[in-house]
Amino acid sequence: MKEAAKPKYDTTFFERYARISLIDLVDRRFSGLKNCDRPDLQDAQLGIGIEVTRAIREDKDVAHALINEMVGRPVMEVSEDDWIDMTRNGYGYGINDRLIGQKEYEYWAAAMPLQRIIENKVRKVSGGFYGDFQIFGLYIFLKEKLSAETVRSTLQYTSKLQKNNGLKYDFIYLSQIREMFVCDMKELNFSMIDINKEQCREFYREAIR
Repeated sequence: MKEAAKPKYDTTFFERYARISLIDLVDRRFSGLKNCDRPDLQDAQLGIGIEVTRAIREDKDVAHALINEMVGRPVMEVSEDDWIDMTRNGYGYGINDRLIGQKEYEYWAAAMPLQRIIENKVRKVSGGFYGDFQIFGLYIFLKEKLSAETVRSTLQYTSKLQKNNGLKYDFIYLSQIREMFVCDMKELNFSMIDINKEQCREFYREAIR
């Protein structure tokens, strides 16, 4: 009987982008993260497990952005280089916060609002769905601009949800191309890391391989 093929990982643009940006922006200790499953990024030796997901607000602007590539040209103004990269590679994240390429379309089309994502992931980590790591992280790609107040309320909301859970997220990373919010769920505070265009391009080039 033929042995079933083992699942092949390290193939998803967004999981590679998450790992690269964590190493560059947050901590070199993330260099040992491997793309696995449940959660998406793992370092068994250091006991780190990070789930990677996405959130999108439900409104007409986002729905409009999701179909831009279908009309052959985005309605917003973008540079020729950005447009060429997106159409050639199929990904817009890391290039422009309003572009969505053909290859990533399904990824964003299946996204839920931030609050529902938080609820879903907190429930799963608490129930042991992602195993038993010493440090749990949740990395969320966003197609919206969050204010500091929204980030603060998200941190407080998550803390309330997982307050009495045995397994919980220690950190939440909110990534929105030009900045990343790093939320410390133990200290209940957050910091914002600015990401310049050169860094975005570097993350994109490495993740697109």
